[in-house]
Amino acid sequence: MGEDYFRQYGLIAVFLLIAVSVPIGMLMLSRVGTIVCMRPTRPTPTEPEPEPSDRTINPEEVKRRSQMVKLATYESGMRAVGSRWTRFNFRYYYFALLFVVFDVETIFLYPWAVRYGVLSETFGWVVLAEVVVFLAVVTLGYVYAWRKKALEWV
Repeated sequence: MGEDYFRQYGLIAVFLLIAVSVPIGMLMLSRVGTIVCMRPTRPTPTEPEPEPSDRTINPEEVKRRSQMVKLATYESGMRAVGSRWTRFNFRYYYFALLFVVFDVETIFLYPWAVRYGVLSETFGWVVLAEVVVFLAVVTLGYVYAWRKKALEWV
């Protein structure tokens, strides 16, 4: 009995060792890649790209253009438009947070619904009363959020 008990702690220690060593190993590998020039370092800003011409491109020009590409803002396959700092309304975040809270509370009902038949045979009406109390608390929270106008979309 005691041997199996400590074996479970050994398994937790192995998982903890893996959880710590994988990120540290990735960071060390990235650092080694930078040292041996396998991955780029921080690019230095250069002047804007000149108009295209018929001249040949020398290696310095290739390096300069690659640094400009590294510095360019790129998101979703499109060039960025406008400034990078935009005001974000907190109500959108608040609305999403309320959705997650009520969604997670709804997920708690699923195991109860699956096991209701077995639980009602064992514990009787107490199981139904507990879920009614749970739903009352969830409904009370929903009504509170509704009265505070937290559920209104801007």
